[in-house]
Parts: sequence; C-alpha cells; structure tokens
Amino acid sequence: MQVTRTRLGRGRTPDEVLLLLEERARLRGLGTAAGLCGDWFGSRAVLAPEVCLEPSSDAFSVPDRCPPVDAPPGTVGGGWFGYLSYDLTDPSGRRTPLPAAVWGWADHVLRLDADGWWWFESLGDDRAAEFAELLTRPAPSVTWRAGPLHRPLPAEHADAVKACVHAIEAGELFQANICTRFEGSFAGSPAALFAAGVRRLQPRRAAFLTGGWGSVVSLSPELFLARHGDRVRSTPIKGTLPRRGPADDVLARQLRESVKDVAENVMITDLVRNDLGRVCAVGSVRVPELLRVRPAPGVWHLESTVEGRVVTSDADLLAATFPPGSVTGAPKIRALELIAELEPRPRGVYTGAIGLASPVAGLELNVAIRTFELHGDRIALGVGGGITADSAADAEWQECLHKAAPLEALLA
Repeated sequence: MQVTRTRLGRGRTPDEVLLLLEERARLRGLGTAAGLCGDWFGSRAVLAPEVCLEPSSDAFSVPDRCPPVDAPPGTVGGGWFGYLSYDLTDPSGRRTPLPAAVWGWADHVLRLDADGWWWFESLGDDRAAEFAELLTRPAPSVTWRAGPLHRPLPAEHADAVKACVHAIEAGELFQANICTRFEGSFAGSPAALFAAGVRRLQPRRAAFLTGGWGSVVSLSPELFLARHGDRVRSTPIKGTLPRRGPADDVLARQLRESVKDVAENVMITDLVRNDLGRVCAVGSVRVPELLRVRPAPGVWHLESTVEGRVVTSDADLLAATFPPGSVTGAPKIRALELIAELEPRPRGVYTGAIGLASPVAGLELNVAIRTFELHGDRIALGVGGGITADSAADAEWQECLHKAAPLEALLA
C-alpha cells in the first residue's frame, strides 16, 4: 500500500477546517469528522474528514492492525483514531455513560504542516480536488449553550486528599492523583466547542472525537506516548502553579524551586521510566529533559521527558504503560486501588488517552486532561492533582479550580 498526497493551499486555521469537515460529514452521512490539533506527528493538525468511531472491546490491540505502507517522511496518510478511557483499568469496575474505548479507521486525512500548508493524504482514493475546493468555503456558523458546571463540595475533595496523605504517611505509596468531576448541561455543537477551545487556548495536544455514543473534546497540554519506529517518548506533567499574567516569570521560577512540585515530578518521571523499561531494550531508557517549566492555559506546569528503544508491539507498550503515570501515582497498582477507594465517581475518558495510530507515522496519544465528555445533554469535566506527604487539602482544591478556570470560561 502506498500513500497519495497533494498540497492544497494555506491560510485556513485548523478550527475552521474542522467545522467544514464536520458539516460535510453530517450532510453526506459519512460518519463524523475527527481532529488532532496543536503538536501531532510534527504537524499543526491532522484531521479525518470522515471516520466511523465505534466502541472497541479489544482496545490495546487495535493500533497493531495498521497495514504496512510506503510513504515519504512527514506523511501521516490515515490510521486509527480513538481513545482509551481510564475506566479500562479502574479496579472498581465503574463506568461513565461513554464507552470504555473507541476506535475508527480513516483512510485519508487533511494535514496542516509546520509551515502552514494543508495536505490531502490518502491510503486509498485521491480526492484532493474536492478538499481543495472545500478549503475555499466560509466556515459554518455553529454554536453551543452550556449551563454553569456543578462542583462537588470542597469538603468532599478535601476528605479524599487527607485520606490519601494518611495512606502516604502510613507507607502505602509515595504519591497518588486525586480527582473530582464537574458536571453541567450542554446543547449545540461539540465540534464548535472544540474549535473555540483550539482557537482561544491553543493547547499542544488537543483532540476531538464524536459519534452516536457521545463526544470527547480534549484540550490537553500533555503527551502520553509518541512511538515512531522503535523509538518511544513520554512527557509526564507534574507540578502546577497558576499564571497571573503575561510576565509572571517569578511564578515559573517558584514552581521550579517548589519542593513539593519537584518531588511530584521526579517520582512520576521515575515511574514512567520503569514502565517503559518493561518494553524497551535494556539500557536504552533515558531522561533527556527533567523539570522543564512550560506554560499551559491558566497555569504553569513542570514536565520531564523519558525516551527509549521499544522492542514490543503497540499492544504490549500500552499494556505496560496505561493508564499514564502522571494521573495515577507511585507505585501505580496501589495508586489505582486507592483512587477507586477515595474518588466517589468514575473518571471516564478523563486521565485516559486519545490520539492516532498511523501505519505511516506511528502512534501518538495525549493524556486526556482538560477534557470535556459529552453525552446527551450533559457535559462533564474532570480535574485533579498529585498528592504527596506535603499536600494541603485547601491548596489542592485551589489547584483544581485553577486548572478548570480556562475551560469554564470557554463554556461561558
């Protein structure tokens, strides 16, 4: 199998093109559009014009079904778009209304390269002329309405944080991520919500999936896994402070010097290193970047990078590393158990992973944080943070509010 590709033009933003594709798919009954925006496969956007996303019962093995393809470097061509929800590995067996995993095959994509050019890339028929004409049309005007998100009582989250701290003090684990869930009403276009989020927040790892089962609007800043050939990379985020303005470098320095936040990041980086060590060549796992301060919507984050030379299938890679270490804890198994004990609601897609497995470009998945889940007329947003022995319940609640603030403002 070979990829055909045609350069189409430039000047259209990813949010505009996604809305055009979503309208096209809806009017023609061609499934739905899907999209990855920000920094994916060395590109600014990879959009599927038409894909049928269905629940999957064999979630980890789907990426290994990609056929062999010859293509020039930098090409994506198509592949499996989908998500893996945290519920797949929740020891309690709890579920939200969305499926535990969803995948769908797209045999052609529109890709926005780093220089601002749109490309039509296909593993099948060449329909470049149709999409070249589509890019000349005005974006459709679609909207949404959302009520204020209902928050649980702060005391509920505080009790969970305090119980987690007690477990850490008792030596049961070093760290765990404790989360909560904000919920509200929603009407209108999930694609319009995603487009507005991409335009206003410019997240690095945004993803949009939709189907008869519901919709996922992910405005994530975090990379879970990027596998290209036999090289794999993960960039866990741990450590957060609010951003106060465009010139708040003092806060960024405070984050890098925070004993609690640095400890969070180092512990999770070590966990990710151990997870990758299970499926990488001996001696190949390294940490090329530790404790980098990076901005995200509303907050500063600490992030580190772990990489290695993977020697297994994608299914084995996912089994060894999912769910992401940055949203579970260390040691991971006990953290998963404690999360199930202390969090009163299932997480759903939140803290799972969303992305694309391409037979040409490899596998890339985000960590599904800053992510809206939509089902019927309801919308949910998960928020949380890492708990260590030094955590204070009030500060952890404030961190949840800081992370949610840009997304709540987007809804409003």
